[in-house]
Amino acid sequence: MTHALRLAARGLGNVWPNPAVGCVLVRDGVVVGRGWTQPGGRPHAEVRALQQAGALAEGATAYVTLEPCAHHGHTPPCATALIAAKVARVVTALTDPDPRVSGKGHAMLRAAGIAVTEGVLTAEATHLNAGFLKRVTQGLPFVTLKLAASLDGRTATATGESRWITGPEARRKVHAMRLSHDAVMVGSGTALADDPDLTVRDMGAVRQPVRIVLDRILKHSPESRLGRTAKAHPVWLLHSPAAPQSAQSAWQATGATLIEVPETNGYLDLKAALQIIAGKGLTRILSEGGSTVAAALLKAGLVDELALFSGAVLIGGDGHSSLGTLDLELLGSAQRPRLDQLQKIGADTYSLWSLN
Repeated sequence: MTHALRLAARGLGNVWPNPAVGCVLVRDGVVVGRGWTQPGGRPHAEVRALQQAGALAEGATAYVTLEPCAHHGHTPPCATALIAAKVARVVTALTDPDPRVSGKGHAMLRAAGIAVTEGVLTAEATHLNAGFLKRVTQGLPFVTLKLAASLDGRTATATGESRWITGPEARRKVHAMRLSHDAVMVGSGTALADDPDLTVRDMGAVRQPVRIVLDRILKHSPESRLGRTAKAHPVWLLHSPAAPQSAQSAWQATGATLIEVPETNGYLDLKAALQIIAGKGLTRILSEGGSTVAAALLKAGLVDELALFSGAVLIGGDGHSSLGTLDLELLGSAQRPRLDQLQKIGADTYSLWSLN
């Protein structure tokens, strides 16, 4: 199952709206087939493993990180494929919460006389597919908030200079994080200040994440890097009903997708925004700024993980803060994340904190 989980991780950022699943087939102590969900969500992991095993799948044990699907979608049920291959046993880590499956896959296998063992490495599988599970059960994507700041919590000098607070090793890790998320999200302030392209670079031919800009009245220019590359890699502009029609038309001409989001007190309703994009299939969002969006997500309780890159530099109190105001009056009311990872990257430090 550990091997199956490692295979499943290869699909993160590539398989939405499907879960990232891994499958390993073992017969007489030998791995005869393995597979993981392919880009775009199909073929499924079990199908890939069965194709590789061929006739050797008969009598084998299948280790699958999520309950095999039991419904007809774009492909037949994986539970049916396992039954047809005459596997002897299926071991799973998680029951699929999708109402179309939710125990039905396990029941189909047992009804066919296949031994089923559930709950192996459940915690690890839950963490791996946290995005899919949250989308199905809560209608929201899993949100990782990435902050890159100096040791004293600043993202730029007083003049706005910010390149580079962290070194090349840390920046490469950020690209790896983009690769494992369905989408990268920034606010209009960051888009205007940095003119980013938000793609994964220097990692070969990869499926690029959806690039999302929270831009209430579409201030960001269609002539920007995002606008010029919208036909090559997806760009979603989340805007309010107040966005000028001329700006909407200009962005639509670039090939970008425009998504209207309700307002609350003159700002985009972030929970509604995340619910809308979850409804479109996104499961894992990497929010890369800026300070206003970061604070708003934290205040709304919408951040699941905080990925903090601490650059080996001191900027001082006249620099730009990594976070906007949280309206905090009492220390007892402050959020207290739990440290999950700590790593030295080049001259910098990376830490991963859990908030939920």
